[in-house]
Amino acid sequence: MPSYLLYFILFCSSLVIADPIIRIPQIDLKNTSVVRSKNVMIVCQDDKAAQIGLEIIEAGGNAADAGVAIAYALAVTQPKAGNIGGGGFALYYDAESKKTTAIDFRERAPSAVKKEDFLKADGTVDKDALRFSPKACAVPGTLAGIEYINKKFGMLKHKTVIEPAIFLAEDGFEISAGLAYDLQTKQEFLEKNAEAKRIFYPEGKTLQKGDILVQEDLAKTLKRLKKYGPSYFYNSHLGKEFVNWHKENGGLISQTDLKKYKVIEREPVFGKYKDLKIASMPAPSSGGMHLIQMLNILENHDLKNMPKDQYLHLLAETMKLAYADRSHYPGDPDFNYIPQKEITSKKYAKKLNRKINLERARPANEISHGKFFFKESNDTTHFSVSDRQGNVLSFTYTINYSFGSGIIIPGLGFFLNNEMDDFAILEGVPNSYGLLGAKANFVKSNKRPLSSMTPTIVFKKDEPFLCTGSPGGSRIISTVLQVLLNIVEFNMDLREATLRPRIHHQWLPDQLEFETGLDEEVVESLQKKGHTTKEVFPFGCAETIMMRYDGKHGFADPRRIDGKALGK
Repeated sequence: MPSYLLYFILFCSSLVIADPIIRIPQIDLKNTSVVRSKNVMIVCQDDKAAQIGLEIIEAGGNAADAGVAIAYALAVTQPKAGNIGGGGFALYYDAESKKTTAIDFRERAPSAVKKEDFLKADGTVDKDALRFSPKACAVPGTLAGIEYINKKFGMLKHKTVIEPAIFLAEDGFEISAGLAYDLQTKQEFLEKNAEAKRIFYPEGKTLQKGDILVQEDLAKTLKRLKKYGPSYFYNSHLGKEFVNWHKENGGLISQTDLKKYKVIEREPVFGKYKDLKIASMPAPSSGGMHLIQMLNILENHDLKNMPKDQYLHLLAETMKLAYADRSHYPGDPDFNYIPQKEITSKKYAKKLNRKINLERARPANEISHGKFFFKESNDTTHFSVSDRQGNVLSFTYTINYSFGSGIIIPGLGFFLNNEMDDFAILEGVPNSYGLLGAKANFVKSNKRPLSSMTPTIVFKKDEPFLCTGSPGGSRIISTVLQVLLNIVEFNMDLREATLRPRIHHQWLPDQLEFETGLDEEVVESLQKKGHTTKEVFPFGCAETIMMRYDGKHGFADPRRIDGKALGK
């Protein structure tokens, strides 16, 4: 029986599981539990990468070293999202200085790019060029971000933290259930690229769980990075090979683009929710700004004592308001004024809150962005790390689509991102995730595209309390929001807070999504309040650490079935 068919049967058979626990195929939820430790906690979407991170800390490294090692390992074991050809964001809390730093290693548009590169002759958007061609690739930032984190915060040499990933690529590793499923469901897409077909479907064989995957070209690339350092990609021969391929195949990235790429250290966006301090990612991510905006609105309500249907209705109406603003204001702050302070202000939240009717859904066409003068993939990956010194790393990175553009350059072994789709090409035209963009996110030379990635650290009494984040494209922000509320407002442990069914509303389309597992009576009540509802497959994958009086708690969201929480 094909694996995908077995997956579907297991999904259908799982429907007997009752709310409040989400229904996830292939997972025995009775065997999922919170991991507890005194000193170290790592929560990651891949068990092999999590183990590597733990071993790096045991070898004398800290949270930064573990994070770099995990990021490299995921580039091998989770090729659909882990990467050295993409980019992302990280928050790092340094326990000694008590400072939280936002690290922006988001991809950047090539200098030669222009809007017309992604338009057809009739003026409409050329979706294939934007998503599946060499032109879709933005200048990668992951390697620069890894080098920055390693040098500024790490304790171990780069060659030490990259070594485990080299072993995984060169010696091979057993295909996990999750990777096997990804390769099976994406086979038609991936086989369009000769290199991807050769590596992941050897001799026409579809790899199964337990098969050994060896990635010789990726191992060679990693060995070169070990010998010369990550800057070798931006300033030397590896980068020249990358650029020459782009020139020969209609891509836009130049050697100058690589040499000029810089990691940007930004001030996190901060907010207050009751007695908690929220630190999250600022623009060009929209995640932190709108997470805090929604928390500010919700703070005006007694959530604990609300009926469940009314609470979810309030969440949906709050999400609509925030995502309407997201469609207009966020973008690269180096190119636009982004009103983060205004949007995250308590005063603005009170103004928006007055527009919410607790008994009736407001149609999306009646909602617009705020009166100030002034898009992304489901297959991102996130991990959280806390070390024995008290340092905390919240790290989210991506190549946009699952397996990016599906293109591997011969000899290099890694997938190209297709992040150009995260720009707005034409105003009012949604990207592949249904997200609208405006002038602040229009495509432009050297600009960083808008993102929903939301790496977050929550503080209680000035000490780290929660570290979390998630993949999920436009649903990232709503996933992080609900996990935080489940813990803070409803006193759930990590397991229940993570497994509760989630909802999502992004303003347009005017549709309230809910995960399988939500009470039918609650759904009917939401429909009576005027919501158009849609049941969706489980989304997001919150990898969360809670720092408590009795130690550190970690829980790997089983929505991605290869995840692991490990403590020491």
